[in-house]
Amino acid sequence: MDLRFSAEDEAFRDEVRTFLEESLAADFAAVRGRGGPGDDDCLFEERLAWERHLGAHGWTCVAWPKEHGGRGLSLHQQVVYFEEYARARAPGRIGHIGETLLGPTLIAFGTDEQRARFLPGIVAGTELWCQGYSEPGAGSDLANIQTRAELVEGEWVIDGQKVWTSQAHWADWCFVLARTNRDAPKHKGISYLLVPMRQAGVEIRPIHQLTGDSEFNEVFFTGARTAADHVVGDVDGGWRVAMGTLAFERGASTLGQNLMFLNEWDEVLALARGNGAVTDPVVRQRLVDTWIRLRLMRLNAMRIMAATHEAPPAAMVTKLFWATLHRDLGELAMDVTGPRAMLRTGDGGDYSRLQRLFLFSRSDTIYAGTNQIQRNLIGERALGLPKEPT
Repeated sequence: MDLRFSAEDEAFRDEVRTFLEESLAADFAAVRGRGGPGDDDCLFEERLAWERHLGAHGWTCVAWPKEHGGRGLSLHQQVVYFEEYARARAPGRIGHIGETLLGPTLIAFGTDEQRARFLPGIVAGTELWCQGYSEPGAGSDLANIQTRAELVEGEWVIDGQKVWTSQAHWADWCFVLARTNRDAPKHKGISYLLVPMRQAGVEIRPIHQLTGDSEFNEVFFTGARTAADHVVGDVDGGWRVAMGTLAFERGASTLGQNLMFLNEWDEVLALARGNGAVTDPVVRQRLVDTWIRLRLMRLNAMRIMAATHEAPPAAMVTKLFWATLHRDLGELAMDVTGPRAMLRTGDGGDYSRLQRLFLFSRSDTIYAGTNQIQRNLIGERALGLPKEPT
C-alpha cells in the first residue's frame, strides 16, 4: 500500500481544511472540540445543526458512491478527510451510526426501494439511527438474541429488549436484530429489521455512566411495528447482514477514531510539558510507546481499508488493539495529571476532558465484544486454535 499523497490529494486537503476552518470559526464555534465518546450528550441541537450543515455542503457520507449521495472518495482522500476533520477539532458526529453502519449495509444488502427511502435522510442529516444488537443475555454472544418479530397483517410486530443502544434517545430509526424463526438453529432464523423509534411500542430508558451522562440506553419493544418490506436481506437471513454491518464498523471509521485518540494524546503531552511530568523518564517512555501504538493503529486501519476483497485476518485485532490502547491512554492521562486527577477540574465543577477520557475508556474494553471475547475470536478464527472446552 502506497502511503504517499498525490498533488490531487493535497489539493483536496486544502479544500477540506478551508471548509472546516471557515465553518467552525463562524456559526459553529461553540461545538468545536465537543461531542464524541464520553461527551456525546453535549450541545445536541447545535451539533444536529452542524450535521445538517455538513450534509447541505456535501461533507457527509464522503466514502459512499456518488450514485448514493456520497463523494466516492478514494482511500487516500478518505484518510485526508478524517485527518483534517480531527485536526480542526470538528465536533463528534451525531449521524455517524447511519453513515458508517446502516448506510453501507443498505448499499451492500438492501433493495433499491430501501436505498431510495433511507439513504437521502442520512446524507442530509435529517434522520438519525441507532443500533439494536446487544441484549441482556446476548452481548458478546450476539446470536443468543431473544427479541422476536412476527409478521402480522403485513407488518412486523416486535417484542423484546435491547441494551447499550447509543443515541437511542435521539434516533428516528433503529436497525434491529430479531428472531423471526424460533425453531431454526442459533445463527439462523434471525432477521435484520428497520424499525421507527417514535411509536407507542418503543420505550427508552437511559443508562447513567461514570461520567454522569447517559448516551447509552435500554430499549424495550412491546408490540412495536414496522412495514413488512423493512427487512434487509432475506427473512431469517439477517446474521449475514449483521456481520456485514460489523465489518463496516471496523473499517474506515477506525481512522477517524484514531485521529481523535491522537488529539487526546496531544493534550496529554501538552499537560506533561506544562507541569513538568515529561521530565520523568517513565512518563516520557509511556508517551512514546502510546504514540507508536497510535501510528500502528492508523497503518493497520489503512491496510484493512486497502484490502480489495475480504478484510485480512489482521482486521480481527483492530477492536482489541484500539480498546486496550485507549484505556491505557486514559490511565496515562491521570498519571500525568497527578494528584489533581482526584478532583473535578472542568468548567463548573464538571469532569475535565482528560478525566472523561479516563472514565469512559473503561467501557471500550467491554462494548462490541469484551477483550476476553476478542482474544477468543482471534485465536479460533484467525489463528485456527481449538475452541475453549465447554
